[in-house]
Amino acid sequence: MRYQPSLEVRQVAGRIRLQLGGLAYGQGTTLQEAADDLVGRVLTLVMAFRSSGIGPISSEGPRPDRAMLEFLYELGELAAAGGDIRARLFD
Repeated sequence: MRYQPSLEVRQVAGRIRLQLGGLAYGQGTTLQEAADDLVGRVLTLVMAFRSSGIGPISSEGPRPDRAMLEFLYELGELAAAGGDIRARLFD
């Protein structure tokens, strides 16, 4: 089974907010605007992750969630190949 962060829909100050786990959120006046905003934010995140990678992991502090890292890597691979991450993001 593939990892999928939780996706929550909320209304905040009259706007719709889509929250993807603790990873990112998108906002808009409609669900479509919120989804577009979330996709843009996640794309920025995964492309930064893909270009810089992850450095040494310190023994102090929280360890990264392996499933989340694999999810980010998968999204980055899709985007780098010219694919649309929406299907995987909203799976």
